[in-house]
Amino acid sequence: MASKHRKLVAFAAVLAAAGTVAACGEAKVEDSASNSEGVNRGAQLFYERCSGCHTLDSAAAEGSATKVRDRERVDGPNFNQRKETVQQVLYAIHNGGFSGAIMPQNIVVGKDARDVAEFLAKYSGANSSAAASQGSENSGE
Repeated sequence: MASKHRKLVAFAAVLAAAGTVAACGEAKVEDSASNSEGVNRGAQLFYERCSGCHTLDSAAAEGSATKVRDRERVDGPNFNQRKETVQQVLYAIHNGGFSGAIMPQNIVVGKDARDVAEFLAKYSGANSSAAASQGSENSGE
């Protein structure tokens, strides 16, 4: 009887752990009614294709290192801190980043690339001092 009880307790512990792990992967990108359909689509594409290497709170992406000592070769820029324009993003997408080191070239193409660029231009740099001065520049792109 004790053996049956231990198995039941072990099974319950496994289920609880599985539920906890599943909840960790449920970061969602929320559409904003104030955004164009393209910007909302760009947010989702950024999350799907870029969040493994880049951080951006607006896309629920946590891919960059948070400490210099924890940095890995595949860590891309933290876009909470780095402001980008549409043209800069399109250049990076088409050329595999600015340094050509690790980012896959053309990770998104065509309208998808433009949607990601418009999303990133709108939301990048929220924690940077450059965000305030460049915010009005990017709104019309």
